[in-house]
Amino acid sequence: MTEDSEATAAKINHAGAIFIGAYSPEPVGDYFAGTNHVLPTGGAARFSSALGVYDFQKRTSVIRYTREELTRTAASIERLAQAEGFEAHARSATIRYE
Repeated sequence: MTEDSEATAAKINHAGAIFIGAYSPEPVGDYFAGTNHVLPTGGAARFSSALGVYDFQKRTSVIRYTREELTRTAASIERLAQAEGFEAHARSATIRYE
């Protein structure tokens, strides 16, 4: 709680949850507002979020490029992979055209 809670909250870059104003005590988030009381601690909010439904779901990315899409992007993929030192990744994008 601050004199201008909205302005203060706008300055916060890393938090698992922000409770704004006199009528938003932390238990509101724990039990009623739909957020979760398992929040990142020890500075982990810089790279992590509060426990949520996605933590209990298995997610899979599906990538399907066409020949034309790979032709258009292969050189960029190759350069990025080489910059990371992943030569086999770089070759896997370009070998299809040899």
